[in-house]
Amino acid sequence: MPLVTSEKMLLDAQKGGYAVGAFNVENMEMVKAVIAAAEELKAPVMLQTTPSTIKYGTVETYAAIVRSEAERASVPVCLHLDHGNSFELAVQAMKAGYTSVMIDGSGEDFETNIALTKKVVDVAKAIGIPVEAELGKVGGKEDDLEADADTNTDPAEAKEFAERTGVSSLAVAIGTAHGFYVGTPVLDKPRVSAIKELVSVPLVLHGASGLSEEDVRECVQRGMCKVNFATELRAAYTDAVKKLLEEKPETYDPKKYGVVAMEAVKEQVKLRMKMCGCDGKAE
Repeated sequence: MPLVTSEKMLLDAQKGGYAVGAFNVENMEMVKAVIAAAEELKAPVMLQTTPSTIKYGTVETYAAIVRSEAERASVPVCLHLDHGNSFELAVQAMKAGYTSVMIDGSGEDFETNIALTKKVVDVAKAIGIPVEAELGKVGGKEDDLEADADTNTDPAEAKEFAERTGVSSLAVAIGTAHGFYVGTPVLDKPRVSAIKELVSVPLVLHGASGLSEEDVRECVQRGMCKVNFATELRAAYTDAVKKLLEEKPETYDPKKYGVVAMEAVKEQVKLRMKMCGCDGKAE
């Protein structure tokens, strides 16, 4: 089916008490693997690219790959710009065919973040594209994005931010981090509930790679409607290729690497979709 926006997906998740899994993809193989997992589990799915992934390819390249695969899929597929770092990139992604965008002004002060986010929302709403923003800072490092410390989201600020910007969804910080965790993450899960009480739009959890099943399920139960996974998919992909080369060092056909990598990524995605509770939710 044609690409869909994230709006109905996330509102359905909010009403249904589950979360949509959002998976960062780097190439055609990862796109195929994520969509295959969604089809097997009959789950709606969001595929995401970050600014550094786009730098590796282009928004046009990724839009073409995902659109082509989505058109043959039996489940709803959304293509999302993850951590869009400028107004210009957000607009470029929308023009290329992305059906959801994130503008990340979380590194700015509160008023600057609001102004940047609203500028993107005003353009996106005119063409029916939903916008995700971030308030508070998720720690760790993902691609070119790095935060030295975690600054958890204030519920009252989240309410004001959502109302003044008109965003469709809001990523909030509760102690997660991008990349793999060095120690055991300490999540402020009650904060999710507190934010949900004041904020009407769907909430988004970043930095979920490496979180336990218990952590993911509780965050979803408390109100997270979209959960992002990136680093662990890269690791699954790379580990599968390494294993193939260890067992069959004579392998030189890149397609052989892709076959084992796709299977590994697909299984990891299926695991996370079940934790999010979005399996069987595709319409």
